[in-house]
Amino acid sequence: MVNQTDVDIERIEKIARGIRERVLAHSIANNGGYMSQACSSAELLAALYGSILNFAPLENPIDPPSFIGVPSVGEHIYKTGAQFHGEKGPEYDRLISSPAHYALVIYAALIETRRLREDGLEHFNRDGSTVEMIGAEHSPGFETTTGSLAQALSQAGGIALARKIRGEKGRTWVFMSDGEFQEGQTYEALQAARFHGLSNLRAIVDVNMNQCDGPMDTVMTIEPLADRVKAFGWEVSVLDGHDIPAILAAAAKETDKPHMILCYTDPVRGLPILAERAPVLHYLRFTSPEERARYEEAYQEMVK
Repeated sequence: MVNQTDVDIERIEKIARGIRERVLAHSIANNGGYMSQACSSAELLAALYGSILNFAPLENPIDPPSFIGVPSVGEHIYKTGAQFHGEKGPEYDRLISSPAHYALVIYAALIETRRLREDGLEHFNRDGSTVEMIGAEHSPGFETTTGSLAQALSQAGGIALARKIRGEKGRTWVFMSDGEFQEGQTYEALQAARFHGLSNLRAIVDVNMNQCDGPMDTVMTIEPLADRVKAFGWEVSVLDGHDIPAILAAAAKETDKPHMILCYTDPVRGLPILAERAPVLHYLRFTSPEERARYEEAYQEMVK
């Protein structure tokens, strides 16, 4: 149960601001980054990591390990990025992050909540590093590789089913993007979760209505999304994804069904200059030194 207090909300707001600031600073320094995803999902991930998720505490932020290779038979030292979520246990929650291109945003959230070391982004996309641009099962905050897109809901459903059979009290969460509702596997996972009565499964979705080819409704519309999900027997909450009290209230809702929280968001929230790139907002790479200088000015305004 999530208890809302002014202190909680202020702390989550601070985490969200920190996420946007870190991703923008990184994008300026590296001439690129998934900035619109940070703008749209900052409050979602801040609420998850800052309040909603019941994770085991960490004694200290973790230094990202080097990549030691893929899992193999007889290999027992392999660790997934789930170590940043703390020790697993029947009472603790699990989080499966589906859109792997949100990795930079997730790393920023981990740093803001003291689960990844402050200098963790210095390892970003380097040879031999687990801090990859596209998150994999060894990347901080990830415990599975979720495929090209839309496999995490199925994976989370399997985990939730196993936990239900074992009688574990912890919930299984999956963080999703709206583009995954253009994929057939998502709807198979919805059906399976309801059939197995997975009331311990929660999904929270960044519905920012944009994808790599432009606005969702020009590529393939997914609306009416809430009605579609409800048709598979899920509990559905629809809200403003920048409204922290609404996110916390939806997360605390008790239901005997799997529950999906559809968070409608703004992909330029907190960085209005980004709207100049509409309709294609998916990835920020500067087109000139002048444009980069304008984003540096926007960063200075952001951190005031």
